[in-house]
Amino acid sequence: MNNEYNEFKPIEANELTGNVFSLISKDWMLITSGTVDNYNTMTANWGGLGHLWHKNVCFIFVRPSRYTYEFMEKNDTFSLSFFSEEWRKALTLCGKKSGRDIDKAKETGLRPIPGDYQTTVFEQARLIIECKKLYYQDINPEHFLDPAIEKNYNGTDYHRVYVGEILSVKKK
Repeated sequence: MNNEYNEFKPIEANELTGNVFSLISKDWMLITSGTVDNYNTMTANWGGLGHLWHKNVCFIFVRPSRYTYEFMEKNDTFSLSFFSEEWRKALTLCGKKSGRDIDKAKETGLRPIPGDYQTTVFEQARLIIECKKLYYQDINPEHFLDPAIEKNYNGTDYHRVYVGEILSVKKK
């Protein structure tokens, strides 16, 4: 384990406290895939945590147009990093700009560090979840039961849903 990661204390997934709905939808998270030498990260506020197939899991959504999608496709692991409110501006930039065009870490001051499972995490995060991909499914608009959902897509760029087994949870 690297020194920057020593600030984080491992906890069991079932020891997470607080409201997971707020954690994801209001606090936001960075989804990151790849190693520190070759990764991309994006801001997300859609997803969830739960229990499936006798495992603690997360599920996340990544559009094929996002640069992070390429990394999710070629790597078996990914991380979710959650931050305090002081990092909101950095998370906003990571959601609006593409890693194809800018170095997000350089632009935001976020410091990428290696996680424990061939992932990249961020030194400034307050909570980190490292995951292994278990399953994926492309969203099919023919299965929308509520027509209002289509307003999130305008007929294109439907998300791929990834289910990840939670391998590690660490918090400051």
